[in-house]
Order: sequence, then structure tokens, then C-alpha cells
Amino acid sequence: MGRTVGIGIQDFGKIINNNYFYIDKTSFIREWWESGDDVTLIARPRRFGKTLTMSMLEQFFSVEYADRGELFAGLSIWQDAKYRDLQGTYPVISLSFANVKEKNYEMTRKKICRMLVDLYANFAFVRDSGKLTEQDKEFFDGVMTNMDDSIATMAIHRLSGFLNRYYGKKVILLLDEYDTPMQEAYINGYWEELVSFIRSILNAAFKTNPCLERAVMTGITRVSKESVFSDLNNLKVVTTTSDEYATAFGFTEEEVFAAMEECGRGGEKEKVKWWYDGFTFGEHHDIYNPWSILNFLDTGKYTTYWANTSSNSLVGKLIREGSSDIKEQFEQLLYGKSILCSIDEQIVYNQLSENEEAVWSLLLAGGYLKVLSFRGYMDSPDYMTQQYDLAITNHEVRIMFGEMVRGWFAQQKSDYNRFIKAFLAGDVEAMNVYMNRVALQTFSYFDTGSGPLGPEPERFYHGFVLGLIVELQDRYVITSNRESGFGRYDVMLEPRKEKDAGSPMEYDAFILEFKVRSPKRESDLEETVRAALVQIEEKRYPEQLIARGIKREHIRCYGFAFDGKTVLIDTE
Repeated sequence: MGRTVGIGIQDFGKIINNNYFYIDKTSFIREWWESGDDVTLIARPRRFGKTLTMSMLEQFFSVEYADRGELFAGLSIWQDAKYRDLQGTYPVISLSFANVKEKNYEMTRKKICRMLVDLYANFAFVRDSGKLTEQDKEFFDGVMTNMDDSIATMAIHRLSGFLNRYYGKKVILLLDEYDTPMQEAYINGYWEELVSFIRSILNAAFKTNPCLERAVMTGITRVSKESVFSDLNNLKVVTTTSDEYATAFGFTEEEVFAAMEECGRGGEKEKVKWWYDGFTFGEHHDIYNPWSILNFLDTGKYTTYWANTSSNSLVGKLIREGSSDIKEQFEQLLYGKSILCSIDEQIVYNQLSENEEAVWSLLLAGGYLKVLSFRGYMDSPDYMTQQYDLAITNHEVRIMFGEMVRGWFAQQKSDYNRFIKAFLAGDVEAMNVYMNRVALQTFSYFDTGSGPLGPEPERFYHGFVLGLIVELQDRYVITSNRESGFGRYDVMLEPRKEKDAGSPMEYDAFILEFKVRSPKRESDLEETVRAALVQIEEKRYPEQLIARGIKREHIRCYGFAFDGKTVLIDTE
């Protein structure tokens, strides 16, 4: 009988005291301490044990746990006398921004200030210890929810000094999920307001803090140095492509398979691997996210545990509002293929809407994509272009992406489903009715582009095709061929099952030609849709399907003509 699997427990001591299922990751303490790095930023996807690791660090180093060495007895770190002597010997400041997910800057600032107030309350005994001056006490008392920036941004810095004087030792500083407020700020449109406030807090705490012994920050992304870490030259950054601490967060395949044996599920290893394997950190492959594995061990069910633990709102926003190129590459990922692109792991949030490289970088950092291979090209003696072959991480994430695309049409679900049915049935009149409703209600949702040529209508059309892929790819092989510009976008749907006499009409093959009306060449949408149908024949697109054994009478061709939010569909 295996140990009890506790779900969602992020307190190290609670897990140990109750003998809940735990995979020993205490070797991280040794690896980090012996690295000698002043400030370490570790970027890992969500639900990869970052918060539990920070709890472990606090309970190992903090003087508040000086008599709690039994928490580590029997674990890797306790085998070394040097570390047994180190346990419980440092003042520790521990803070988490994980729950700072507000809709505006004012509420975000207020919540961070509230957390600083609570932090000071934890160390209230220091105020009247005789170690602080009257001026220090005045600052201590000034840490309030409505304090101004001059106090709030220096609160951690000054508290470090107070604890240094009280204990006679420099402090260890732990900041968990440091980038959560910045992600929310980008999604909700107050990035510029927040970044200055966060930068001041972090620089004072980690850069100009003479009472800092060591520090660890965790997050999902490496926010660009220029955004929040200006001139912080003592920062060691560990990302998903780094080899450091590669097995300290997440479960290795050996650990997962051993856990399955303990829980009596050893016969399901290959299926678990297909569903949940795929994360890669540095050169280490076959890393599993702990959240999915723990939930699977607890329930024995295969489902999207990790992918459903957050709204994935930032990911959805980036792909939905992304350019046609982003949607084309995302389409390849949905097909199970890989994409080759450059990666810059320093995320600049205010450039995400215009920098495709930043989008794929964020998806990689978030765990939605994995690195298949890496290639470096020397552009000059001083600069190397880094390109990564990326794919969707695993089956669980692929399901999540499918649900995300379906969610794009959630408000028009009834019309979209009716369009699909009319499309398969060949009801062109109904197709026009439902497609115009969908386009009218979702065009702006997709099309946020603005440039010298105005909005980019292809963003909507590509999003629509992604919806087709998600809904129909179990019945059809869907392929597309594109040329640049607004002129052409064709799609082919080849049935995965041959059409037999009397079988449903859905097993016909389809060719779709999309055209945006050009006022210079076409007087109305009728002329545009005719041009689309003519192009299908002139380019002999059906020949590709005929060559695969599909009879011409079972190939249906549709022309889609677009003019803004108005759509006209016709067939041969």
C-alpha cells in the first residue's frame, strides 16, 4: 500500500509530518548553496513544485525552525553533517506574489502593500527589541496598506537590515512567483504602471541590499533585465534551457515509474508517458509535471490536470490575437508537427503583441512547448543566432489547446456548430447565414491588428480554420497551402474513411478557397467568390485528391469571399 497522496499541499512540514507521498528533492539545497550565487532566479512552468521548494528552503534555513531538524531526517540533505549544522541558522524573509492577480494597478499595488504589512507583522517582536532606533521604529510603523511608494519599495530592504541587527546575521530572501503580477498587468492593460513599482521593490531588495546573504526567486518567465532588473549584475538566471537544477523541479521518469509501482499502477507506464511526459530542462528529457502525476496516482484517471489549473488566458490571448504567421505555425503544432524559430528567453511583456519570437519564448517557458533540438548559427564572431525545434509538450497540453480554440467560438457555439453541420451537408444557404453571424460577432475578437494598412482580416480567417481543425481533424486530414498577402488561402479536407455507397455525406472531400475582396479588381462579393471558385479549377486543386483515389464527384469545392465582417459562400 503506497503512501497517501496529498493534493495541493505546498507546506513542506505538513507533507513530512503526515508522511504524505513525497519525492526527495532536498539535494536542491546542497546544489544551490554550493553554487555560491548571490541571487538565483529559477523559471519553471506552473505546478512544478516551486512553492513547495521555497517552503522547504524556508524550513531548512530559518531560525524559526532551528529545533525542527527532524523534518529532514532520512532525506538526502541530512546525510551531510555540514548541512545538519547549517539547518535553522539564518533569518529568512519569505514572500509570494502567487495570488496577486488583480484587474487594475490600484488593486495590485494595494494587495502587495497588504502583503508587506503582514510580513512586518510576522516580525513585530523586532520593533521593540532594543535593536532599532526611533527612526527605524517610525519606518516600521509607517508600513501600512496606504503607504506611499517611498516606503513600500524600501520595505523589504529595510526589514533585511532590522533582522540583520536583531540576529547578527544577514538574511536569506525568498520570493515565489515574482512574475505573476506582471502577467496579469499585461493581460489587463496596466503593464507600464506596474513595472516601475515592481522594479523599485526588486532592485532595493536584491541589488542595493547590504544585509542580503543569499536569495532565490521563482517564476514562470525570465522578465527582461531592462524591465525589472536593471543593473542587477549579481543575478543568476536559470531557465528551461539551462542545465542547472534540471531535476530539482518536476519528476524524472525514474521517479514517476517508481511512484507508480508503489501505488500499484506499474502496468500503465506507457500510457502515463504518452499523456504526461515531454517536459525538457536543459539536456534533461523525460521530465513530468508533478501536479498531473500526483492527481493520476490519487485518482487513476487520465485527464488534463495540469493544463486546467489556470485560465491559460495569456496563452489564449497571444495566439488568438497573433498574426497570421503565428496562427499558421500554431496550426502546424496542432497537426503534431514542430516549428523552427528563434527564442529569446528574456520576456518583454509590452512587446508580446508585436514580437513573434517573444510569443514562442513565453509558450516554451510556460511548459506548453518542448524543445526537440537546438541549432546555433554564428552570424558574426560575436553573435550567435539560436534556433529551436519546438513541439507541443504532450497529449495533455494538446487537449488543452483544442479546448482553448473551441473557447474562441464559445459565445457563438450554436451558430458555429450549425455552420459545421451545414458545411458537411452541403447546405450553402445555411452556411451563409451561420457564417455571417459567426464573423460578425467574432471578427473584432480575433482582429486586433493595427498598422499602416489597417486591421488584418486574415487573423480572423486563420482563427476560423483552426476551429475547423479542432472540430473535424478526427474525421479529416486537413491541409492548407498559403501564399503571402491577402490574395489566397486554400484548405483541403480529406476524409480519413473512404465513402461507401449509402454512407453519410460527411465522407466527401472538401476544397475551400478564401478570398478577401479587392475593390480594385472586383465590384462585389459575388465576383470575388466566383474568382475563388475559378482559381480552384485553374490551379487544378482537385487533382491532388483524385491522385489519392478520391472520385471527382466526391470532391466538393467552396469559395469563401470576405469583405470586412460580411461573408459570401458559394459552390460549383
